[in-house]
Order: sequence, then structure tokens, then C-alpha cells
Amino acid sequence: MHPDLTERILQHLETVDKIDTLDLVEVFGEEHQKIVGALKSIEAHGDLVRTETTSRKRLELTEEGQAVVANGSHEAVIYNAVPEHGIVQADLMKLTPAAKVGFSKAMSQGWIMLDKSVNPPIIKRKVDKIQDLVKENLTAIANGKNDVPANLVTEYKKRKLLQEITIKSFILCKGPEYAKTLTKLETDLTIDMMANALWKDLKFKAYNFNALGAPPSCGHLHPLLKVRSEFRQIFLEMGFSEMPTNNFVESSFWNFDALFQPQQHPARDAHDTFFINHPNKSYKFPQDYLQRVKQIHSKGAHGSQGYGYNWKLEEAQKNLLRTHTTAVSARMLYKLANQAEGFKPVKYFSIDKVFRNETLDATHLAEFHQVEGVIADVGLTLGDLIGTLYEFFRKLGITQLEFKPAYNPYTEPSMEIFCYHPGLNKWIEVGNSGVFRPEMLLPMGLPENVNVIAWGLSLERPTMIKYSINNIRDLVGPKVDLKMVEDGPICRLERA
Repeated sequence: MHPDLTERILQHLETVDKIDTLDLVEVFGEEHQKIVGALKSIEAHGDLVRTETTSRKRLELTEEGQAVVANGSHEAVIYNAVPEHGIVQADLMKLTPAAKVGFSKAMSQGWIMLDKSVNPPIIKRKVDKIQDLVKENLTAIANGKNDVPANLVTEYKKRKLLQEITIKSFILCKGPEYAKTLTKLETDLTIDMMANALWKDLKFKAYNFNALGAPPSCGHLHPLLKVRSEFRQIFLEMGFSEMPTNNFVESSFWNFDALFQPQQHPARDAHDTFFINHPNKSYKFPQDYLQRVKQIHSKGAHGSQGYGYNWKLEEAQKNLLRTHTTAVSARMLYKLANQAEGFKPVKYFSIDKVFRNETLDATHLAEFHQVEGVIADVGLTLGDLIGTLYEFFRKLGITQLEFKPAYNPYTEPSMEIFCYHPGLNKWIEVGNSGVFRPEMLLPMGLPENVNVIAWGLSLERPTMIKYSINNIRDLVGPKVDLKMVEDGPICRLERA
């Protein structure tokens, strides 16, 4: 069995004054990189050897040059492709990728000629045989021979058949602490070494204080979470309290009926909403509140005519994946209306997932995050909503807003929110808003002079804009690049 490569190097130095590590490649039959690695190990044990850096230049065939050695030069390939009776130039040029260079060189060598006496002109051989000096010279260089004329070497470099590389190596000689074997270096100072004074006779491995530590593996915040943190901080700065949003599964009652959304509304169809099979129904509802909701839907109340249809309990009992966090807002407003200490003004917000049976494309998924803000107070008006929205978006760094009238079953008036995007040079829709209808609030038990303003927007759209992501499937889902998550910068919204 061969001794360790480090000891083989030390033993070889016993027989010579100095040697180049490149020469040791032939002596030991090992790769130069392995020999250099063994040398570094020797140097870590002290002054056993002295090294001096050196370099030498060497000619090496490029990939194209290796192809010439294997198949012949471009001009020889063109010559051999010309049949005895000749060939049309256009057909000849299709035979090899390097036909243009080969044709030019073969013409200049006088190996082929263009016969214009026929129409179309054809290419014919001008000599009976050729000597492919390019292939012979490159083969000689590949075999380590250096007798190729300098002018030809320069030409082959220009043709990108040859390249000159510099190889760095080390000249080795014995050092003041030279030994033919390595003493194992200790890496730890133990209690026994200290107690028995063994450390005095031991050699310790030197610490490399410049070495980089291994980066610890750890999790990274997803871009959605980074933007969510910024939105959450803005709500908290404005005095909002966060609503509990841990109910992904809701009953149709809280998701639709409590919001004065009729049971025949298209949003309740299976192609818009994910309904749950098990358990498929809910049974626990505030019975007095449920009866008031039934009344407002079917016959109306509080000055409203309602929708005038036969409201069905079994429709309200259906379980589903919530289609908006407004279902959470409905629960919180009902709790607010029925607390023992009476009504107090509140400001709520939520940021969490909602689910809709959407057709998947670059901007739509079956699940996304909704950002919602709700304020309940006495005498709130549309002007309060607009002023609050200006303040909210100002903290996002957005100052140019426009509002467009819209329709929602549970808000009246309702407004779509648009902001001016300087990069796109156009107005884009960013959210929806409105004042909750009395038909939604009064059955809950809220006082008649209390109004509730609310607005909602997506979390994914601003995240995609912030991180320059064009396809939502690159942000959420199985196609997400984890490297993007790891390298994504901290989100910093330009808050005013």
C-alpha cells in the first residue's frame, strides 16, 4: 500500500534539492491539484518545506482544435467533400458548419477552383492530393512537441484552434523543520493535556482566523410575509386592532347571509366557491340573530324591502372555504353589537388567506390574501372613508388616488380604488371599499346612528410589483424558486 501522498512528497525531497510540483505529477501519477492540496497539508504542520511560486506557459488545443485533430482541418474537409465531377458551391457550403472558413482556406491553398465555363459554376479539385499540415501540427502540439514554427502557432491562435494557458506551480525544497513523516497536529486542548503537562510536547494546528465560517442553514421569510409585515405595521400605527382569522372554513351564513348577500347570488355557485363535503353543514348559530337575518332577506325590515324570496336555512348551513375575510368582520361586528358594556368605536384589520374557485392564470390563483380594514363609529360618512383611504395609502407611499362608483351587496355606497402607477404611466385598480349597509348592521344589534366603513385589497399584487414578479405562480405554489425566497431583499415601502 502506498504511503500517504504528503509523506511521499517528503520522502522524495530526501533525494533531490528542489523540485517543481508539476514534475511530481509524472513522478507520482497524480493530478496536480491533489499534489498542491497535499503540499498545503504539509505547510500546516510547520516549516517542513519551503515553497516558491512559479508559472509556465503551455499551448493547449481549443474544442475546435480538438475537432480538427479528430476530423481534419476545415479546408481539408472541404477538399474531401468535392467529388471528381465537381459540385455547386451552394451545395458544398451546406456540408459542414465551418464551410465558409474551409472554402476560403482551400481556395487560397490552391486545392480547389471555381469552373465558370458551365452554368451554374461548379467547384472542382485543382490538385490530386493534399497534405493537411494544420492537422499534423495540431496533433504534434497535442502530443507535447514544440517544433511547430512560431508563425504557424500565431495563425492557429487567430483561428481559435490553439490557446496559451498559464499554469501556476510551486518549487519545493527542504525547510528548517524538515522530516520524512508528518506528526499529527492536535486540534483541541484537553483537560488531560493541561493536568499532565502533555501540551508541552505536542504540536497544535494553527487557527486560521481568516477562514469563513459555514453559513448556518435556516429558514427565510417569503416575500408575501415581508410585505404583510409592512401592511400590518401601518395598520397598527393607525390604531387598528387585528382580527382573529383562523377560520378558513366558514358557514354560508357568516360568509354570505350575514353580509346581506342573497342566496341566489352567483357567488354562491360551485364554480365560484369551494364547498366542503365533510362536514358539509354547520348547526350552531345565534338563533335570534339568524331569525333577524332571515327576516331582512325575505321580507325586509328597518325601512328596507329586503330581497323578497323564501330564505332557506339549509342554504345558510353549507360549509365552504371562506371567499373573503369580510366573514371575519361580520363575526367581530356581531360580537361588538352584543357586548355587555355597550357599543364602543373600534378599528379592525385583518390580513389572511381567502379561497375562490378561479381559473388559474398568470394573475389568479385559487387562494390569495385579502387585506381588510374596518372602522365602526357614530355618524361616519363617505367623506370619512375617503379621508381614511388617503391616509392609509399615503403611508404606502401612494398619494394619487381616484375612486369609481361600484356595486357590492353589503356596502352602499361602494367605490373601487385606483392609484396612478408612474412606471406603467396609467391608473390601476388596487382595491374596493364602501359603507356597510343598514340591512347588514341593524340585524346584528348595532345602534342606528353607527356606521361602518371598510376597504379591502390584495396582498399578492403589491408584492409582485415590489419584487418585479410577473407571474403569480412564481410567487406562490410548487413552482416557487426557493433561491428567490432566500435572496429576496427586505421589503421597505416608501412610507410618507
